[in-house]
Amino acid sequence: MRLLVLGGTEFVGRAVVEAALGRGWDVTVFHRGRHEPPAGVRSLHGDRTAPDGLAALEAAPEDSWDAVVDTWSAAPRAVRDAARLLRGRAARYAYVSSCSVYAWAPPAGYTEDAPLVAGAEADAGQTDYARDKRGGELAAVAGFGAADALLVRCGLILGPYENIGRLPWWLNRIARGGPVLAPGPRELPLQLIDVRDLAAWTLDAVERGLGGPYNLISPSGHTTMGGLLDACVAATGSTAELRWTDPETVLGAGIEPWSQLPVWVPPGTDLHDFLHGADVSHALDAGLHCRPVAETVADTWTWLRSIGGTAPQRPDRPPVGLDPETEAKVLAGG
Repeated sequence: MRLLVLGGTEFVGRAVVEAALGRGWDVTVFHRGRHEPPAGVRSLHGDRTAPDGLAALEAAPEDSWDAVVDTWSAAPRAVRDAARLLRGRAARYAYVSSCSVYAWAPPAGYTEDAPLVAGAEADAGQTDYARDKRGGELAAVAGFGAADALLVRCGLILGPYENIGRLPWWLNRIARGGPVLAPGPRELPLQLIDVRDLAAWTLDAVERGLGGPYNLISPSGHTTMGGLLDACVAATGSTAELRWTDPETVLGAGIEPWSQLPVWVPPGTDLHDFLHGADVSHALDAGLHCRPVAETVADTWTWLRSIGGTAPQRPDRPPVGLDPETEAKVLAGG
């Protein structure tokens, strides 16, 4: 297989590239040159936000690929332009999208047929994350057709190379030891996907010729909040003490779910149903395999230590995590 990855040097794109190289595929990476891609790829440089940003791809019109994987998450017109250029030069176009494309608030158990966010356009500039991702989907379908455009609607993505900071924050916090504010309930069901499982499924899907939308995330309850944090304790070898705290106390302290306490959102809310309640039977039927959360956590910790403990941070995303003063105050009952 000959694969073109638009991106391919940081988190999801890098995992796709490494997985493809591991299969012996011929991989071309088109990126801005800010980060080194994995060894063994053909590297093309360009900025998709610039007027001539696709010049490196235009320069060799004879180049062709079996599949394109695109991880773009800003202005949909960048996907539009790439899909138009590559139509006829690639057999399939896989766009890494998000469950954020569903209209708020999708009920627990929502499938790929749930209503979608309104106002998205394939020709649009950057607006907000949900409409940008939906616009990217529309652009991919407009360029390649519904049968040849694979829409990978991801949920919470964790694993090595994470550049959002969610799992790295928990790992570093627990590694410091001492009492740790653990937001309950301990048995709170979670949905997440290891970035390497996302990559493997996406490559399998394009190889098999799949198209259309797929919710790509683990089944709800693949792990729990307790399972995730216990895995962090085990991976780091920390003596940290998890202090399980009820949601009412956490919220009453003014702590923001998801952002200040990454991954966690209180049970019984629209946000929990959205983030941790998607129906993923379509992807499971298409071969999705999700590794144990302990493996995801341990491998992320190994990677994090290998780069000195400080995870890279995407410039377009705010830092996550709870400050020590607020944590100490809540733990003290203040």
